[in-house]
Formats: sequence, C-alpha cells, structure tokens
Amino acid sequence: MLDEALSAPHTVGQQMAADSAGYAALGRALREAPPSAMLTVARGSSDHAAHYLAYLVMARLGRLVTSLPMSLITLYQSRIACEGLVSLAFSQSGQSPDLVAPTQFFRAGGARTVAFVNAENSPLAEAAEFVFGLHAGPERSVAATKSYLAQLVAGARVVAAWQDDDLLQAALQQLPAVLTQASQLKWDAAVDALKDADRLFVIGRGTGLPVALEAALKFKETCGIQAEAFSGAEVKHGPMALVDEGYPLLVFAPRGPAQAGLLALADEMRGRGARVLLAAPQGTPGAELPLACAGHEDLDPIAVAQSFYPMVEALAQARGMNPDEPPHLAKVTKTH
Repeated sequence: MLDEALSAPHTVGQQMAADSAGYAALGRALREAPPSAMLTVARGSSDHAAHYLAYLVMARLGRLVTSLPMSLITLYQSRIACEGLVSLAFSQSGQSPDLVAPTQFFRAGGARTVAFVNAENSPLAEAAEFVFGLHAGPERSVAATKSYLAQLVAGARVVAAWQDDDLLQAALQQLPAVLTQASQLKWDAAVDALKDADRLFVIGRGTGLPVALEAALKFKETCGIQAEAFSGAEVKHGPMALVDEGYPLLVFAPRGPAQAGLLALADEMRGRGARVLLAAPQGTPGAELPLACAGHEDLDPIAVAQSFYPMVEALAQARGMNPDEPPHLAKVTKTH
C-alpha cells in the first residue's frame, strides 16, 4: 500500500501524458451538446472519486449530477429516461456487474456513456462509449491509493476539457510535482493521536468532502477504526452530540470557500474537549498536519489524499495490522 501510494505522482504524470485528444473530444462534445442530465456510477473509493467530479461539475458548470443507486437498474428494472443523459462510471477493475449493467442499459438507450477504469480490457470498458484509462498499472494492495488519485485527476481533466480552461489545465500539468511534495509531508501527529482510537469523525466540505469519505473508508478497512465522514455543516446536527472530551476528529481544511467554516468548526470542537487533528496549509493557526497547495485550489483535495495515505498506512502498522491485506476484503468486489 505504501509503495503504491508513493508511486501516485508518477502515475499521475503518466496519465497526464496520455489521452489528451480523448479528453478534448469529450469536452467539445459536452460543450456542443450539453447534457440534460448527468449521473455517476461507482462504488467504494471509486464512488468517492465520482463525488469529486460531480462537485466540480455542479460548482463550476452549474449542472446537477446524481449518484446512481445501481439497484434501480439491476434489481428494480427501472426504465430511466436516457435522452440527453451522460453517465460517468468509475472503477479500478471494471468487473462489477452493477457497474457494467447500467452502462450497457444507458448506452443502448442512447445516452453518452463514459468509463474511467484502470483495466482497459474489462467488461466496463467494453460497455462504455468513451473510455479513459487510469494508467495506474497493477494495484496489488486491497486498499486503493494510486488508482483513487488517478480517478480524481481524471475527473478534473473532464471539467478542464469541458470548460476549455487553460488555467486548470496548467495546474493539472503541475500535479506530479505537487503530489511528490504532498507525499513527503509529516503527519506523525495523527499516528500518535489515533494509535489507540476506536472511533473517529473525518470532516470535510465542498470539494474536500469526497476525500473525507475516502479517508473514513481507509480508517475502517486498514486500521479497524469505526470512522464516519461528515460535511462540516452536517456534523453540527445530530452527530455532534457524540463529541465529548477526547473524541478524535480529523478535519480537512484546504483552500477554498469552505475553509473558513472548517477552521471555525475545529476551534469549536476543541472548545468541547475534542482531540482535533487539523489538516490545513502550512502557517494556518492550529494546523498539526500540513497540506500542500496545488496550482489551483480546486485541485488541493487531490494533494490532501496524497498526504493522507502514507499516514493511514503507518497508523495501521502502529496498530499491529497489515494494511495490504485487510480482513474479509478482496481486491475485486462483484456486486449485483
């Protein structure tokens, strides 16, 4: 897991060197015939990456994006209208039937179907009209790292191509260097604070929430910690009732419109006695976990995930667990 996480900057460099014409063609197609509806098709870490793309599309382009409950197709046989629809599927293996079946259904109904997949000869790749490889190479650890980061980058590339945004394109080209820096930042304070934890909140908001969701999943599968992810706004409803003296919270506060509220939340939770681990750009008051900044703040969550992965791998080791082989899990999960 650690080796693969640390190889992500190279993976992203490989991806950025490939498929430029394909992304440009998809961007032109979306500009010339804007979708009347958009949805994502994914599970697990891939679903978290899909949420990031969805948030970028909604925030920057004003198009609503829905996360598809795949059982609508596979179990309930819903006849979802396909006219004007764009479906975007995310997967590492491209093997799960509940990703393949909706993609086949939507394409047969006339929708434009896109797949972002590491296995380019997979059933999902065969089902989709537009296919973009992640170029991550073999990923042997059960816990996805470099493939998740590659999916985040792929989603940002779609948005940059759709908007024909030169600034975002340039920032994407700089990502390998940014991720190398992010992978070297020291998050030892989190390992020390969470070594004996059995529960945890991971807090993010906006474009950072998909990384909080991913982090909570990794805490569960590699460290055996019952971690839950919440928006910085949502946690102030019911979940905050659980926060008492010593309760651990990991707060991701990269740059952007959500940052001020997240910093204020971190201060409030400290006032309740919570053990707050604040991840924010260097120089931010109260930040124990430094964050690297990308060439565009919309890309900062990618750097957050890059810094998180080595820490959670070290935490699993400190807790006496093998992060490469989580109990009861397999690399490829086939659901219906």
